[in-house]
Amino acid sequence: MSQILDRVLTAARQLGASDVHLKAGLPPIFRIKGDLRTVRDVPALTREAIAQFAVHMMNDRQRADFEQNLDIDLAYGTPDGVRYRVNLFQQRGSVGMVLRLIPPEVPPFDRLNLPQTVLDLVGNNHRGVVLVTGATGSGKSTTLAAMIDYVNTQHAYHIVTIEDPIEYTFRDKRSVLNQREIGFDTMSFARALRAALRQDPDVILVGEMRDFETAQIAMTAAETGHLVLSTLHTVDATETINRIVSMFPTHQQQQARLTLASVLRGVISQRLLPRADGKGMVPALEIMVNTERVREMIEDPVRTREIKDAISEGLHPYGMVSFDQSLASLVKQRLVTYEEAVKHSTSPSDFALLFRGVSGTQAGWTAGAATETKGAGNDEFEIDQFEK
Repeated sequence: MSQILDRVLTAARQLGASDVHLKAGLPPIFRIKGDLRTVRDVPALTREAIAQFAVHMMNDRQRADFEQNLDIDLAYGTPDGVRYRVNLFQQRGSVGMVLRLIPPEVPPFDRLNLPQTVLDLVGNNHRGVVLVTGATGSGKSTTLAAMIDYVNTQHAYHIVTIEDPIEYTFRDKRSVLNQREIGFDTMSFARALRAALRQDPDVILVGEMRDFETAQIAMTAAETGHLVLSTLHTVDATETINRIVSMFPTHQQQQARLTLASVLRGVISQRLLPRADGKGMVPALEIMVNTERVREMIEDPVRTREIKDAISEGLHPYGMVSFDQSLASLVKQRLVTYEEAVKHSTSPSDFALLFRGVSGTQAGWTAGAATETKGAGNDEFEIDQFEK
């Protein structure tokens, strides 16, 4: 049965799929360049087959966890060394799963074409909090991995990562890296983060800032001289700040604002768009740098909504950029179509006005880069647009 699964995953890689959806009663469904597609002439999967796939992926501890909670995140590796991040879940009484391909190598900054501001946030700050945010599938893990790899090549640091599950695996370069996986090497983000403070770290990566305890310890770590990198499932900087503050009890929220304003160095928010040439996806970015003006807005809940204005006006002095400015740049560079940019803009009408008024200087901002996903071609598998 594992051979069938590995054959499906091989086909997905050859077709350039980023994700594989397996559901009882349907053939394998691949996400290719942002769209769901089915594989022709492949029979529908039975619930028994998918259940056996799941059993094959899990160890005894994971099986017990899945039976109790009915969903689980884990990593799966094929015999040829390709790794996937997997979410197993119950739906209508049967097992379903989604597998996301983890590229074999951490993409370097120069390949991603991330703007200099992102480099500065990790290269120039030796303490504080840097957050990468966005919806599921927006490239947060890839950006974080590239940031860690950049630090690894530039500094002789001790880097501790806490992940659920481990996605990219790093090798020691100038830095020493220790990677800890929830459920295998530690039982929770908060416990591992607390332990990391006693491990002489310079940089701590927390895979996701999920709760009050993790947020509190992360900010304490930043206050005591460590650089903390993490992610949230938030769409922009304003929502990110409000989400973190809301994790704290009401009576602690104003102090949380003051602490966050002091330790936060920047927020990078991402959205992935299809490339105009059809060769994969390209990220649009919002980048907020914590200037004195932004710090005051974080501290004052009434003024937090003004952060988007500070970002729009902070391009030249600080390297900040709004989503709409990033989208306009992508269109100017012919990386995405105007129509696609409008669909992903914060406000279509405001974006139209901005795009018509973009100056040559603004258009020269280098947006996050094209992440190409190219298949090697496979005569055995043909794909159709997915239709329900």
